Amino acid sequence: MNITLQPLDTRLSVCKVEDYSMVDITQPFCFTGATDEELSLVCPTEKVPGNTTERDDGWRAFRIVGVLDFSLIGILSKISGLLAENKIGIFAVSTYNTDYILTKEENFASAMKVLEDAGYNLL
Repeated sequence: MNITLQPLDTRLSVCKVEDYSMVDITQPFCFTGATDEELSLVCPTEKVPGNTTERDDGWRAFRIVGVLDFSLIGILSKISGLLAENKIGIFAVSTYNTDYILTKEENFASAMKVLEDAGYNLL
């Protein structure tokens, strides 16, 4: 399978929030996750809300280009495995269409190089 990755220019933060009342969920690259233990948010760093209880700045992301069929198996696993072999940690977010993979900003260029060297196309 020929897979293309698109690096995003947006700087992101990973946060925990008290509630979602101050989050504009219509903004691009806003991902929320609610569990019985926490309310999580990934959003552009300049859009981190005031009711954040914890945050980790300095993330960059790329997405797998195109709509991924739910029957496709192992795409995220292969990418995360390649990056893990090169000691690059990830934070992954999946949407209905595709997957977004975040790395710390200081590892982003290395991550792109590792994946390009492994045969992934970069936009």
